[in-house]
Amino acid sequence: MKNDRKSLWRFGYYIEVMKRLAVIIALVFLASCASTPRRDYEPGPGARYVTASWYGQDFHGRPTSSGERYDMYGLTCAHKTLDFGTKLRVTNPDTERSVEVIVNDRGPFISGRDLDLSYGAAREIGIANKGVGPVKIEYLGRDMRYAKRLPFEPVTSSGLTIQVGAFVEPSNAERLKKGLEFKYSRVYITTVFVNGQKYFRVRIGEFDNYDNAYSVAAKLADEGYSTLIVSYN
Repeated sequence: MKNDRKSLWRFGYYIEVMKRLAVIIALVFLASCASTPRRDYEPGPGARYVTASWYGQDFHGRPTSSGERYDMYGLTCAHKTLDFGTKLRVTNPDTERSVEVIVNDRGPFISGRDLDLSYGAAREIGIANKGVGPVKIEYLGRDMRYAKRLPFEPVTSSGLTIQVGAFVEPSNAERLKKGLEFKYSRVYITTVFVNGQKYFRVRIGEFDNYDNAYSVAAKLADEGYSTLIVSYN
């Protein structure tokens, strides 16, 4: 009888320990979930309504801020801050027609507009003729192929800067500069002649040491920009 009581007591104690352990594991899991930061490129929970426009022939074939060539007939869009590769479902509330697009450019540069669709995407949902109008956007994830990784190659020289692009056409450099200025300060353009050809270089900041330059350049690379840490001169 004593052995039976002792066995029951041990069994009850074992159950109580397992319950407490399960509670601790659950609390740790919830705490880890709560501390996970949200990605900057998420528009937010659920759908949002924004003002959309579109751009077409004037930019067809020109480099986007992500480095891709703009295809006015493709299903892409420009956004001021979302990481390149962000996928959105865009719906015209007037027609309920939807299209899935990918962010590969910066814009729009006109106040009061939030999203610049490619002509192909605007035509797909029926706002090409209207030009500007409200749309519903839903976040669908991100194509991580757009994210770039910057190798860590420390250098001892001071007076560093970050180069994000170099162009023959000054208008392409100006457009990239304007796109970067949505999130970054101290964006500037310098010129250089290489083998008799003039290039317009888009750069960000001046840094006293490599670590400071790297932290900014790595963030730019993760957003989808091609970056290079170079001497300031």
